[in-house]
Amino acid sequence: NGHSVVALGHQKGRNTKQNISRNFGMARPEGYRKALRLMKLAERFQLPIITFIDTPGAYPGVDAEARGQAEAIACNIMEMSELKVPVVTIVTGEGGSGGALAIGVANRVLMLENAIYSVISPEGCAAILWRDRSEGPRAAEALKITAKDCLDLDVADEVVEEPIGGAHRDHARVFIAVKAAIERRLNELCLLDPQALATQRYERFRSLGKVASCE
Repeated sequence: NGHSVVALGHQKGRNTKQNISRNFGMARPEGYRKALRLMKLAERFQLPIITFIDTPGAYPGVDAEARGQAEAIACNIMEMSELKVPVVTIVTGEGGSGGALAIGVANRVLMLENAIYSVISPEGCAAILWRDRSEGPRAAEALKITAKDCLDLDVADEVVEEPIGGAHRDHARVFIAVKAAIERRLNELCLLDPQALATQRYERFRSLGKVASCE
């Protein structure tokens, strides 16, 4: 509706063959570098950026590490914090650790109602803390990974409602809801000047996880 944007994101599959061909949504360093090139182009042409997150995390293979996976993620986080255009992110499924954050440093973070956002999977957390992956539900509760939890903790700015049973039950309805949420957030952000956008985004993420005490 009047906005030209640059959109990018993760993509999984709907069956085993598609998941394998898309590496289960786990990007390699080349993918993150490609995403950064697109974001820098968007900045050059003064276009807002929309990112869609659905990944269990960045690909952890030895070959990815050899090609600079950690550097690619760190570089994206640094560069995204300084972009002078509006950035809106929506977590559509899994938001896993640095693999999500590498395209998720945004002015506004939206989440679908049944999406999750976490530094580690509940099973992985349980295996580390209690040496028992079956303690996943306990870890999930402690991690506060749900969309509602993230909204309460100011990790997310808005939760987009899904149909009963999940987004896949009514794609059209979810598309309309997501479009409306993105447009609403872009209209807010387009009122800010370029430096204010970068400052707000940087301060937003620097403030996450701060602990305060009260008497």
